[in-house]
Amino acid sequence: MHYDARKNNHGLPHDPYKAIVAPRPIGWIGSQNLNGVRNLAPYSYFNGVSDKPHYVMFSSVGIKDSLKNIEETGVFTASLATHKLFEQMNISSVTADTKIDEFKLSGLKVRNAKYVDAPCVADSPAVLECELWKVIDLPHSNRKDNTGSYIAIGHVIGIYIDDDFITDGLFDIRKAKPLGRLGYMDYGIINSENIFSKNRPELDEEGKVKDTLEWDGLYK
Repeated sequence: MHYDARKNNHGLPHDPYKAIVAPRPIGWIGSQNLNGVRNLAPYSYFNGVSDKPHYVMFSSVGIKDSLKNIEETGVFTASLATHKLFEQMNISSVTADTKIDEFKLSGLKVRNAKYVDAPCVADSPAVLECELWKVIDLPHSNRKDNTGSYIAIGHVIGIYIDDDFITDGLFDIRKAKPLGRLGYMDYGIINSENIFSKNRPELDEEGKVKDTLEWDGLYK
């Protein structure tokens, strides 16, 4: 099949777009408003966009509490969502009144970040602490009607890693088992069964790709 994505006339029971752009990391975004009311919400449009310097982004469909808080305070956190914390992550996705604290609603331990004044998930194995750089209103977004999508880009100025998840000097993603968002209502788990390593290829003097050995690191 081949269809016009602008008209979205795929003819299928559900839009396949999110199932194609998958898996996606989950941005478990912690924020608070100027009155100190905390908010925690998972965003499936989330990823790192640069590592020199460190920048991450998440996209909000409509202007939700997370985006309002971040624009007010200029800071937020992104806690790693893991298999162990799946139920709490799922609960925190509920549509709730602004006054509701999703940390309490989900039964999660909360702590304040070290480098920014924002809350994060205390039991998460890793947390990114971010200063807001810019919010981009995507074309056809309308703040007056609270429609469209908005991208928040954050400068990561602090990183927390639970020492229990460092193995041989590397962050042990096999132990952390982060969640990935797929299409529809589906999720995936990163674990040792589906991790493999391979060095980048190099070209020989004739411009041909040389065979490369597997990376001699944590994942073998």
